[in-house]
Amino acid sequence: MTTNAHGRSSDTSITIGEPKAPTHAERARTLVSEANTGTLCTLTEEGYPYGSYVTFALESADPVFLISRIAAHTQNLEREKRASLLVHEDGATDPLSNGRVTLVGLAAQLEDDAAAREAFLEVHPQSTYYVDFSDFSFWCLAVESVRYIGGYGRMSWVKLEAWRDAELDPIAPHAEGIITHMNDDHADALVAYARAFTRATDAEEVAMTGVDRYGFELSVDINGGRRPARIAFDDPIMTPTDARKTLIAMLTDARAKLGR
Repeated sequence: MTTNAHGRSSDTSITIGEPKAPTHAERARTLVSEANTGTLCTLTEEGYPYGSYVTFALESADPVFLISRIAAHTQNLEREKRASLLVHEDGATDPLSNGRVTLVGLAAQLEDDAAAREAFLEVHPQSTYYVDFSDFSFWCLAVESVRYIGGYGRMSWVKLEAWRDAELDPIAPHAEGIITHMNDDHADALVAYARAFTRATDAEEVAMTGVDRYGFELSVDINGGRRPARIAFDDPIMTPTDARKTLIAMLTDARAKLGR
C-alpha cells in the first residue's frame, strides 16, 4: 500500500490536481544512491537485532560493504544471513520529516568481488588503506524488500522490480543548492508560485522544501499553520540550468496570472 496522506482529509489540500511527482521507487533509489553510510542490522546469536554504523555503496541495486571478520556484525552475518540496512536523509529541523529507506534481504560474502570493489572504492576512496587487509572482505545484501518513508504520510513497501528499475533523479545532487538559493534570494517568487499555482491565493510566507526533475514542493503558511503543496514543471528538468530557466519562466506565468 502506498500513501501520501497522514490524517488529513483531501479537502484541506492546497495542491491543485495531481501534479506529476517521482514514484516512491524513484525517491527511494535516489535517496540511497545519494548516501554512503547507514545502519546495518544483523541478528545476534541470541536472536536480538544488532545495529551497526557502516559505509556502503550500491552495486546495481544492492548495497555492498567492506567489513572485517572481527566485527560483531560480520560474525552475526556468518551465522545468520538475514539483515537490513537503514539509510536516511539529514538536515531537516524535524528529523521525522527526513526521508528514509530500509532495505531487507540476505547478506553473503562475495567470492568474485571485482564489481563490488570498483563500486565501493569509487564512493569511499579512503578505504584503499585497508581494502586488502586479510580480515576485510566484501559482502552484498541481496535486497528482497524495500520500505520507503518520505516524511510524514509518504510511505510504502516498494515493489522489488520497481526498486531495481527506478531511475535516479538527476536533480538530487543539486537540490539543496537550488532550495537554499530560492529560499534566501527569491522569497517573492515563492509567494507568487503559491498564489498562482495552488489554492493558497492569499499566501504570504512560503518556503521551498523540495525539488526534483518533475516539480517542486512548498510549505505555505495559512492562518498560522503550515500546509504542503506541490507544483509540477511542464516538462522534466535535467540540470540546474534547466531549473533556473524553468523557474524564471514560471515566475513570468505566475505574475501574468496574478495580473502583475
